[in-house]
Formats: sequence, structure tokens, C-alpha cells
Amino acid sequence: MSGGVDSSAAAALLLEQGYEVIGVTLKLWPQDCVSRAEDKCCGPQAVSDARAVCQKLGIPYYLVDESAEFRSRVIEYFAREYQAGRTPNPCVVCNQTLKFGRLLQRADQLGAQYVATGHFARLEPSPDGRRMLLKRGRDRRKDQSYFLFSLSQGQLRRALFPLGEKTKADTREVARGCRLKTAEKEESMEICFVPDNDYGRFLEQSRLVQRHRGEIVDRQGRVLGYHDGIEFFTIGQRKGLRIAAAKPLYVLDLDAATNRVIVGGSEGLERQEFLVERCNWIAEENPVASFQAMVKIRYNHPGAEAIVTPLEGGRARVRLEVPQRAVTPGQAAVFYQEDLVLGGGWIAGRAA
Repeated sequence: MSGGVDSSAAAALLLEQGYEVIGVTLKLWPQDCVSRAEDKCCGPQAVSDARAVCQKLGIPYYLVDESAEFRSRVIEYFAREYQAGRTPNPCVVCNQTLKFGRLLQRADQLGAQYVATGHFARLEPSPDGRRMLLKRGRDRRKDQSYFLFSLSQGQLRRALFPLGEKTKADTREVARGCRLKTAEKEESMEICFVPDNDYGRFLEQSRLVQRHRGEIVDRQGRVLGYHDGIEFFTIGQRKGLRIAAAKPLYVLDLDAATNRVIVGGSEGLERQEFLVERCNWIAEENPVASFQAMVKIRYNHPGAEAIVTPLEGGRARVRLEVPQRAVTPGQAAVFYQEDLVLGGGWIAGRAA
């Protein structure tokens, strides 16, 4: 329970459905989170709100310290990815390793069968009963299945998403009906540990990266300017280059080996083929034949039709019907057929 309306409504719905419910908040950040994000899921206000909701619902409440695990599994991964010239997605990793990793272990200690969250996503067994299928939430605008693509079958079998059939408006009505203090609470769209969305400043203040001068070059290798480290750039970025040019320049690539930022015109951002690694398949165990799917290359991407070809070593090749802008290494590519999540993986780079 993050102290927000979604997890509060999820707990209330589970009680209505006859489950025995225990509220748990994961404390993911050390005490200095108060100066960073007092109202976020690690902050004292969020903990106070979650505790008050549990008291109102008449269920036990636990605050579990997972800050050390969060730092090693999520924060350090976050920094490593930027240092390697990739753009990380910490929410996917947090779901896999903390919410449906460490929290499942805590559930075992408490004798709980399931872990339920306020994600807008749906689960149902396959027709033969052998697999759990992950589907988009009924509310397409709030669907969060993208962030859950990496969960294993074992994790999915022990997951509950009570809001899967609900809209955001429905969740607020549930909370109002139970007179929960979180009913009107605003939601946050930022990364929980980077409340102002300035990830570069977070990396510096946390001493996870240090500024180191490098070159900004065009596609022919000509030096156009200098930067303070590739960690402070992402593919598709336009602002902050501090280069005078006749036309707008965008970050096209990041070369960690040479600490170079490669820039060019917007036409250089389009990609039609790319590789995905560390694939996790949900709808079937290990597909071998190429298939057509709608591919989301980031959470707020509307999706694009593509042919996905599974490869050896947990990889896949994606060929888009229409080239897309800013296909970014380090981000997740998730494959859909209508509402069904087929699987997904991590964008690695250009197809060979």
C-alpha cells in the first residue's frame, strides 16, 4: 500500500470479495527521503495515509524496510544503465524484484497466499489452465500491464489486481464509499525516488555518477561541442545540448565506450528494426515462429504494428511496419495482441 487511492481501493475491494487482507507498505528509501519526496511512497505522509486506511478498514498494517534491497536492485541498476548509455525503466525492475519478489517472501512469512496491488491490469488462466495470462486493464488510459511484462508465471499465479476491471473514477468512488482519506488524493506520474523528474540531479546528489567531460559529435564524427557525461542524456533529447546549429539537433545515440553523444536531425531518430534481449514470454512458454504484434516501445507510446521474430539466447528481432522515433536502448518493448500481453524484453540496439 503506497498511501494512494489505488492501493486503498484495492484493499477495500478485496475485503468486499471476502479475502482476509493485510496492508503492507514497503519502505524503499532511507530517512533522507523526507527532504526528497515527503508525500511519495517512501515518505512519512504516505505511510501515515496507508496506516489510516488500514485502520479505517479494520485490517492489520505492516511497514517493511526494504531500503537496502531497493538500493541494490533498483537504484544501482538505474545508475548503471545511464552509465552504459541506456535509459532505464526502474518501475519494471521494482515490480519484478520488490513488489512481486521480496514482498512474496514476506507474504510467505505472514501465511498469505497472494500479493495484491493497485495496478490497472487483468489476470486470467489460459484455456488449458497451464498458464496465467496478463491483459491490459479495462481502463486503457490507466493500463499498467506494460510495467508487469517481466513477471514470471510463478509470480503471476500469486498476484491479484482488484482494479483490473475498474476505471480511475471507479477507484475513487470505492474509496469515497468507504470514507477513506485517500479518496481525493492526487496521483503522481514521476519515478518515486526522483520527484522533480530531474534524474541527472538525483544521480549527482546521490553520488552515483560524477561529471566527466566528453564530446558531442555529429554522425560523421565531427566535434560540435562538449558535455558533462552521457548519463545526463537520453535518445531523442533536444534541450540542453548547448550547440548552435542551423536546424534543431537531437540525441541519436550514446557511446559509453568513448563517452560521446551523437547528434543529428530528427530524421535520424527513426528506426524500423531493433533487437530485444532478456525476453519474458507470458502467453506461451517459448515461441519459435515469427508473429505479428502491437509493440509498445515505452509506457506512453501508443503502440505500433510489427513482426516479432524470436531468436536464441532469449532475444527477439522486431521489425516495425512503420518506423518509430526514439527507439531507446534500456527501455522495455512489450508485445500485445489486442488486450493480451504476449511478452516483452529490453531494447538492446539495432538489428544485425
